[in-house]
Amino acid sequence: MHRTLLESLAVWKANPRRKPLILEGARQVGKTWLAHEFGRRCFERTAYVTFQDNAGLQSVFEGSLSPRRLLDAVSAESGVAAGDPETLVVFDEVQDCPRALTSLKMFCEQAPEVPVVAAGSLLGVAMHRGVSFPVGKVEHMTVNPLTLVEFLMATGDGVLANFIEARDFDMMGAFSERFADALRRYCFVGGMPEAVAAYADTGDYRAARAVQDRLLYDYDHDFSKYAGGEEAERIRMVWRSLPSQLARENKKFVYSAVRPGARARSFEGAINWLVDAGLAVKVPRVSKPGLPLAAYEDVGAFKLYMLDVGLLGAASRLDSSTVFNGDALFSEFKGALTEQYVCQQLAATGEVVPFYWSAENSSGEIDFLYDHAGRVFPVEVKAERNVRARSLRAFTAKYGGLCAVRLSLEGYREQGWMTNVPLYAAGILPSLDIPVSEMP
Repeated sequence: MHRTLLESLAVWKANPRRKPLILEGARQVGKTWLAHEFGRRCFERTAYVTFQDNAGLQSVFEGSLSPRRLLDAVSAESGVAAGDPETLVVFDEVQDCPRALTSLKMFCEQAPEVPVVAAGSLLGVAMHRGVSFPVGKVEHMTVNPLTLVEFLMATGDGVLANFIEARDFDMMGAFSERFADALRRYCFVGGMPEAVAAYADTGDYRAARAVQDRLLYDYDHDFSKYAGGEEAERIRMVWRSLPSQLARENKKFVYSAVRPGARARSFEGAINWLVDAGLAVKVPRVSKPGLPLAAYEDVGAFKLYMLDVGLLGAASRLDSSTVFNGDALFSEFKGALTEQYVCQQLAATGEVVPFYWSAENSSGEIDFLYDHAGRVFPVEVKAERNVRARSLRAFTAKYGGLCAVRLSLEGYREQGWMTNVPLYAAGILPSLDIPVSEMP
């Protein structure tokens, strides 16, 4: 598969002031594969070790964290001589050995020439277990599910992917039906690497769904493994409520939808756990479109999306027949899949943080907002062919100075007060030169 992060990893390698790198992300998003592929492409050798079910290697890290001592252990474990700049050292499943995280500080200070990458499922949760985390001594990259562009490349539609990456809206318009079909397939299959591979190999949606169902089962069991007790049950309840939360007209997270009478104080920890683990994306509400948006966050209101649109469909028991039913897939669950898709693409850019806005005493809402290059971009998502955007128009007229965007199945078009961008180009939105809205 093609992963765009490989380009970022190559830049990291070339940086003479690089620090040890942590690949963050949820379980099964492809961190281990990415580390191996990075080593294969950019280094002469890869010294790979895993801490999963490896008590012997874990015991080594209980002693001195001298890089030379640890590199000798890595060499013995991997069978590859480690310690030179052309040998990539990979620590996998580091959540099973918190002291391996601590050791990255020593590598940064005493052996900066040695390229070290650490990866592990539920790494975000492991960081909060009281271990000595190497603050300021490491770099981070977040591994997300495959984007639509990566999905197109993996499933034989690389030419369509090239049109998106080239910002060629003329060609996107000429092949709009093929793009719409690809988007439908992506919204069902999603971006979890194993599900994409199963679909790419067989062309069978059932193969992708089987992978998705197993992942949902594994995540459910991870809650007990890593949290335990009552907290695990609260995490499970929040996780299972997400499809119904997102199927509502107003997608603001409602605690009573988790359990009747539930209060924030009982489930805040569970929500934070899911976000830290990379299994959920929290999109906070802002009170106004000021700069920076984070300064106007309403801490008591937010939306909570799943990490992957395909997993959302699987958790909702969405039937594969919807893929072939025109644009019905985009409007299922009141557009929940389409909003999930857009949130996923924006988050994967690594350039913007998505927020949303809703009126205090009316039904007006802007699906997403982000700030970028000194401007605020309100984004309205239209899942159907009806592309009237009354909320977006009223919001833009009220505040002014915004770069309004409507994402829909229509082609690229600047309309003065807003710019229509095709849904399948959501992943390149932060890189587009969207003009400031001009109200009549």
